[in-house]
Amino acid sequence: MSRSLIRPSLIALGAILIVGVAVGVGAAVSSELTPNEQLGKSIFFDDNLSINQNQSCAACHAPEVGWTGPLADVNEHGAVYEGSIPARFGDRKPPSSAYATVSPIFHMDKGLFVGGNFWDGRATGEKLGNPAADQAQGPFLNPKEQALPDSACVVWRVCNPVLPDDYPVSFVDVWGADACAIEWPADTAEVCGAEGTTVDLSPGDRTKTDMAYGNIALSIAAFEGSAESNAFSSKLDATFSGDAKLSKLEQRGYALFRGKGQCARCHTANGQEALFTDFTFDNLGVPKNPENPFYATDRDFVDPGLGGFLKNSGSEEDVYEAEWGKMKVPTLRNVDLRPSADFVKAYSHNGYFKSLEGIVHFYNTRDVKPTCVGDFTEAQALAADCWPPPEVPENVNADELGDLGLTPEEEAAIVAFLETLSDGYAP
Repeated sequence: MSRSLIRPSLIALGAILIVGVAVGVGAAVSSELTPNEQLGKSIFFDDNLSINQNQSCAACHAPEVGWTGPLADVNEHGAVYEGSIPARFGDRKPPSSAYATVSPIFHMDKGLFVGGNFWDGRATGEKLGNPAADQAQGPFLNPKEQALPDSACVVWRVCNPVLPDDYPVSFVDVWGADACAIEWPADTAEVCGAEGTTVDLSPGDRTKTDMAYGNIALSIAAFEGSAESNAFSSKLDATFSGDAKLSKLEQRGYALFRGKGQCARCHTANGQEALFTDFTFDNLGVPKNPENPFYATDRDFVDPGLGGFLKNSGSEEDVYEAEWGKMKVPTLRNVDLRPSADFVKAYSHNGYFKSLEGIVHFYNTRDVKPTCVGDFTEAQALAADCWPPPEVPENVNADELGDLGLTPEEEAAIVAFLETLSDGYAP
């Protein structure tokens, strides 16, 4: 599938749910954040906004690893994260929440679906006018993630924080004195700690909590679109101000990225503050991750990606079948950001790849090497010099990757360039 370099008009705010690893992380007031952004940060890092009060957005989207999964031992294997309720897992790796926040409202442009959030684009932005805000509402109520039984429970806990000092800017400070003026039943705390329950609210109070739930998501989106999340402070960014210069190897990698490697066909890299994504969807032929714990629930599971979302939303068969297996093109910003050199990050929608070297080598040689027989991890495939078949064989992109003819030295140069995209660069 050859594509033009799509640069859609972008909305100003964005959000993909990010979770806080520890209560209190969002408490300190930042002079760089607006009151709404500060509120969103407090919500983002609040562990109490889960059924067992043990998981925030940052549990899967931590800043020190580029706003994605912060546990190396999880990334090294299945790469999907356990929810608030033990032994419950999703089926996809957490994407980075940074920079994806500027994804446009889901739409079609020149025959390609563009925008939305989540790997399959289902957070379209049509509900709240912002894909990031639409996405932010999902994990709170997902039984495999934060698992709260009712959206009103999120509102209850934000209006009545367990640790008020963690909310230096309160919900009513931003959204008005009436935002929490809700007549809560006496058993609300108990109801919000049990699955399958609903807070018994009057119709008027239910309307208020629905509005408040949307505003909570908008505040999260505001934080995720702030300069704290979208910092544009990488080595590459520093080159535009003259505070850094790419090495010869990094410069060669950048040229290959834009040329022979064809990376920039989807990860657009045009000038300052490039987002390194065109917000479209693609099936790269990524193999199944045999260590995904979700397979313990459904061994025959195949991730349909965008096609599955379109089917569930009522699209015609010829429309969703053409998108079967396609996943959102992620930003490459912070793709190598990690707390130490030996920290393992996972790549692709299912976390199959464990290194930049591995995924670049796959892009280069997917259609050159023989097919592995059986389930192979990335390490096993590299050792056997083969690649497993794609998880979804339909709609695999054979035009822009698979047989790029890159030498090992050229692969290494591309990796060196990707390493310049980590925020927090100190000249």
